[in-house]
Parts: sequence; structure tokens; C-alpha cells
Amino acid sequence: MNFNFYLLKSFRILLFPFSLLYGIAVIFRNFLYDANIIKTVSFNLPIIAVGNLSVGGTGKSPMVEYLIRLLKNRYEIATLSRGYKRKTKGYALANRQTTALEIGDEPMQFHAKFPDVAVAVGEERIVAIPQLLHDRPNTQAIILDDALQHRAICAGLNILLTECSNLFTRDFFLPTGDLRDQRSSYQRAQIVIVTKCPPDFSEDEKNKVKKEIDLKPGQLLFFTGIEYSKAYHIITKHEREITTDDEILLVCGIANPKPLKSYLGAHSKAYYEQTFSDHHIFRIDDLQEIQQKLDDIQAEKKMVITTEKDAVRLEKFNEELLKMPMFVLPVKHCFLFNEGTQFDNAVNIYIQNFSRHT
Repeated sequence: MNFNFYLLKSFRILLFPFSLLYGIAVIFRNFLYDANIIKTVSFNLPIIAVGNLSVGGTGKSPMVEYLIRLLKNRYEIATLSRGYKRKTKGYALANRQTTALEIGDEPMQFHAKFPDVAVAVGEERIVAIPQLLHDRPNTQAIILDDALQHRAICAGLNILLTECSNLFTRDFFLPTGDLRDQRSSYQRAQIVIVTKCPPDFSEDEKNKVKKEIDLKPGQLLFFTGIEYSKAYHIITKHEREITTDDEILLVCGIANPKPLKSYLGAHSKAYYEQTFSDHHIFRIDDLQEIQQKLDDIQAEKKMVITTEKDAVRLEKFNEELLKMPMFVLPVKHCFLFNEGTQFDNAVNIYIQNFSRHT
């Protein structure tokens, strides 16, 4: 495992010249926007953009869900995503018949959990927003998922996520590193959140990260950890606790499963892995392989654990999954240092101030 890690790292260093070319292109693009050579478009309602500077899982989907929970009882809100790896093109608004293949797994996850919230997708968000407002004219605020680099739209509140174990300040451009934008782009964000902090993250570590990021005047910095809720059956929704007597087969196709593996390692007797690529489209053959691996586990108490993102791509196998002990493990952000209320207030104040000035 360590050999493979260092082999991959060495290979990525060899791609350094490509990183330089990529970085030059990114910097030039940002220059065109900063110089107002390429114009941005503003809309007459509050727009919140959630994003990161790197590829990989920094917790964007749980943050969008956090914002939905925070705002949905006070405002008519909508989410707009690109709909990554869906089988359709163009603008689409989720309805009762919508599937993950049509809008993508993260938007489908939002739609399944919050059916009363408008969930839309569209590659060209500058075109999709007017269509969304036409379909849902009472919309009072829009949350843009994974949109920090989508500079064609001027969002009033930009929330940048960066993973604690891989801060953007220590990263480099793709493909040598994981950055898809230049480090200085963090200055466009009004809020920076360091995600996936360990439970014992200290005040001293917090201050070191704060100094390293070098916040600009007016920027707010928060820290979150991961909090897992009770697992529920993928079809019946029956809840079940994970105990230290359970042996678990982990089935997932997400960018960064390390925190999930750590959690299962600490809360179960043992766990085994059946991993897939990020956004993997499951086939019946995959389900049969999962069943075979589950059968190979010689334990009295055993179960399959998957993520909410994977679940929306698995639910199409309704009949087969009814017979299988496959449970979904929900995840959400937990603000550290009792600063959750401060974050909530910052978001609410942005929307309230926007409304007062329109």
C-alpha cells in the first residue's frame, strides 16, 4: 500500500511540466476575469457558491445540505449543480420521476432528502439560473454546488472548503498536485472552512492554520469535523446502530473514503472493502459481487455499509437490495469550537442584507 502511494507520488512529480502549463492557463483565465475583460453576470437574488480549489472530497455535498437545512424553513431556496457524470445534457429540474442518471448523484441526493426544495442541474449555470427562476419564480436564494471556479456568475457569498489534511496552501496545480485553481483564489471567498478536522483538533492547531492561510480583512474562518448519523437500510429505511460486534463490508465509490474507513475501523469489529471509482454507475454484476463478498464474511453479525452518494446509484436494484443487509451511513459537518452559530448568522445576515438593498 505504501509502495503504491509513493509510486503514484513519484509519477505525479514527473508530470510537473504539465502542471506548469495548466497553472499558466488558470492564472491567465483569472486575470481576464479580474481585469473585467471577461464579464461576470449578477442576478437580483442572493446566490451562495460552495466550492474548493482542489479536486477530491472536501465535503461540498454535506455543506450544501447544511445550508439547505439552515435556510429552507425561512426562504424558498433552490440548488443548482453541474450534474457531474449524468447521462443527460442541458438544464433539468428534478421531479418525482427523476433518477441519478438524469441529474447526477449529488443532486439526486439533495432531491431525495429534501423533496420540497428545487434541485436543478445545468452545465452552463449562467443559462440555467434564468430557466430555474422561470420554473420556480418564488425562489428567494440559490445555492450553487461546486461553483467557486464558475466565475461567469458573481455570487454574493462564496464559501471555500479545504481539507484539514490537504490544505490548499500546501498543494500544487494538477496533475502533480490536486489544485484546479491558483492558491490566491481563496481571496474571492468571504468564508473559508477547514473540513474533516480530527476530533481532538486543538486551539493551537487552529491558530497555526489561521496563520498559514493568512486571512484577508473581512474573511471568516471556520473548522468542521465529520459527524456520522445512525445507519439506515437503503430501501426500508430501518435504522441500525453499528457496534463493535459487527463485521462490515464497505461499498463505496467516492473521492475520499479515508474518514469513513477510520470511523468504521473504530466502531466495528472488522471491515472489508469493495471500492469503486468516484461516481461509479453500478451494474447488476457489481451487486452480485457485493453479495458474494458478503457471503464470504464468516460472522454472525455482518452488514454492508455504503454512502448516501452511492445509495442514489444503487437504489434502482430495489428488489435485490430488499434481501440484503445494506445500510446507508449519513454524514454531516459539525462545527468545532462552538462556532456553528456564528457561521449560521453570517449566512443569514448575507441574505437579509441582500434583501434590504434590493
